[in-house]
Parts: sequence; C-alpha cells; structure tokens
Amino acid sequence: MIQSRAQFGFRGVIVALLVTLVTFVASNVASQVLLAQGLNGAFGWNANLVAIAVTVGAALLAIYGYDWVQRVFRWILYALLPLVAIITVGVLAGQAGGTVSHYVYGFNWISFMAEFTAATSSNLGWAVYVSDYSRYLPRDTPRGKIIAYAFGGAAIPAVWLIALGAWLAVRLGGTDALVGLQTAGNNVISHLGGVTAFLSAVALAAAMSMNAYSGMLTTLAGVDAFRKVHPTRSARVITILVLTGIWFVIAKLATASAVAVLDTVLVLLLYLLVPWTVTNLIDFFFVRRGHYSIMDIFRPNGIYGMWSYRGLIAYGAGFAAEIPFMVLPPYYTGPLAKNLNSVDVSWVVGAVVTAVAYLLLTRNLDVAAEQAAIEKSDTELRRIDASAST
Repeated sequence: MIQSRAQFGFRGVIVALLVTLVTFVASNVASQVLLAQGLNGAFGWNANLVAIAVTVGAALLAIYGYDWVQRVFRWILYALLPLVAIITVGVLAGQAGGTVSHYVYGFNWISFMAEFTAATSSNLGWAVYVSDYSRYLPRDTPRGKIIAYAFGGAAIPAVWLIALGAWLAVRLGGTDALVGLQTAGNNVISHLGGVTAFLSAVALAAAMSMNAYSGMLTTLAGVDAFRKVHPTRSARVITILVLTGIWFVIAKLATASAVAVLDTVLVLLLYLLVPWTVTNLIDFFFVRRGHYSIMDIFRPNGIYGMWSYRGLIAYGAGFAAEIPFMVLPPYYTGPLAKNLNSVDVSWVVGAVVTAVAYLLLTRNLDVAAEQAAIEKSDTELRRIDASAST
C-alpha cells in the first residue's frame, strides 16, 4: 500500500487505500455470514450468537497484534492440515460417502468465467496481505523467494480446496462448506468431520482478525496522508473497534445465502483490485523496474508528489472500462455483458485498459532523473541501519 504512493502520489494513494479497506471489510462481511450460517447448519448453534462471538474474538486477536495473529494461524495450520488431508484421502478412496451424479456436465463460458473470476479474485485478494506483511521481511530477502512463497501459499490451497468443494457440491449435494466437510469427514472417521468443520471455522475467524489488523494499518496510512498519525495503542484499538462495528452491521443486514454473499464479494473485490494491482505491477516491473526512493515515499514533498495523475487516470480508465462488462446478478448486468450472454470479462478488459493507459502516461516519465534521489535515500537508509545496530 505504501509503495503505491510512487504511482498515485503521497495523497493520491488514498484511492488504493480505500479499495483495500473495502476489501478487508467486505471479506469480513462474507466470513461472518459464512460462519453464522455454516455453524448453525453443522452444529445447530444460534447464528446470532455465533456472529457476535466470532466478531468479538477477531477484534480481540487483532488488538493483541501481529505476533498473536501469526501464532494462531500457525497453530491452526498444524491442527487442520492433517485432518483435511485425511478427508481428501477418504474422498479419493471412496470412503467419504456421496452418490454418483448422472447429470451430464458440459462446458459453457458463463460457468467457466464465473469460476475463473472467483478463483482470480481469491488469489488477487492476497496481494494486499503480501503488501502489508512483506514489509516486515529483511531488505535483503531474495525477490524470487518472496514470489515463490506467495504464489505457492495462495495457489496450492486454493486448487486443493476448490476441487474438494466441487466434490462436496456434486457428490454430497452440499450447499455449505462447513456442513459438507462435517458430513464427508464423519463418513470417513466418526467425529472427524465435526472437528474439521469447527477448526475450519476457527481458521476463518482468525482470517477475520488479520483483515481487521490490516484494515487498521490501511486506515491509519490513509489518515496519515492528510494528517500526521502517531501509531499509538489507542489509535490501533479505536480503529479496529470502528471497523468491527461496520462489518458486523453490514453482515447482519445481509439477507442472501452465505454462498451468494461470498460470490458477490469476490466479484466486487476483483473489479476494485484489478486496476490498482495492474498499475502497481506495470510500474514495478516495466516502468521503474523495482527502483524506488524509499525515503521519498514517506515525504509529502518527495519526488512522487502529492497527487500523481498518471496512476489516478490509469485506475479511473480501467475501472470505467469494466462497467459495461460487469455481471452482478440480480443487481446489475452491463449492456456489453448482455451481448456476451452475461459472460463476465470486465476485469480482463479493465486490466488491459489500465496497463495500456499507464504505459502511455509514463512515456514521458524521466526515470533516470529519480536515480539521484534513490541513491540519496539508500545512503540515508544505510546510515539509519548503522545507527540502529550500534
């Protein structure tokens, strides 16, 4: 998020920050609905009490901070990974129950693009977490190693669980992920499904805490662009509590099923994230090629300016290009999407338009002129590192 100041300006980055803040809040809205409906269906627990419990728990974990969020994720991984693996083996061995579907499934572009869009949104959504948490890595961490871990961590579980979820839907007729896991797991080993479903719910609640923590960072960074913010404990707590109240109320107002809410959230996030991500990646890999003046990123009067018209125009052009192709049933279907039989290609169009627009707008950008500022910044950073080590 902070690095995006190089494309959008010190204050212009508020556009990217608002997009990512919507991402965090919307993700927690979907998660709260999924948990309330899922645990109600799996164990019969009161949906309202579940919503309150997971929301309070997520907020408290976020308030305790980054280290505790990471610890909880590590514990859940150790406990949950072998259980899901056992259920997967049971599915492959034919021990998870279910019936063979005699329905003939044929390929069609609407279904393919719907799944492709959801998968893309799910993976692209991790960009904001990579941006937040890679800042804690040592500066000499190999770039290839970061990319490999981020790619593997986002892609492998997604492919695995999408395939498992497809089996649960087709063979068990499941409409809820937690209920499907519970049924399949219990068919393999008694009570295995119940434990797996519960720990999966805990994992999703932990993800809500990560969204709350990241949402707090994003909010304070946005405010800091206009008014200096001191990242005190009270500022962190108050911001997390406000965000918690916002997502809880929105989730309680949601009337659709958990799957419908999740589908809508994933598509909306993709529409918003694609223009920002493309602008950021084009700048990093093709325009500035990873060379930035770190100190100027944190200076209102730095070389990147307050408002950078290049990034802002590229983002606006990309998002505007998406609108005629958007498919958000039953809310909106763009006129050009109707001509494509409601096949959603809006984010593809938005990505192309954003990339072309940013490349054209940066043709007159004197990257070489920024080199002096980069060298000065590197020297200053080395001096700070030396002072800190002594």
